[in-house]
Amino acid sequence: MNLGHALGFTVTAEGIENATQLNELRALGCDLGQGYYFARPQPAEVVRALVHHRFRWSGRAERSA
Repeated sequence: MNLGHALGFTVTAEGIENATQLNELRALGCDLGQGYYFARPQPAEVVRALVHHRFRWSGRAERSA
């Protein structure tokens, strides 16, 4: 992680499976993480719906063409 940060990168841990691993990575300064601890793999249509719901442009005026 030190090398990644020294090079100006955001460091992401992959394969986090439990709270102990997450806490250790946080203590070491890891920026982001992914793995079964957060969510199991999902079908594409489930992910698409989740992303659409989470990142929709609500509250903004739409531009007319």
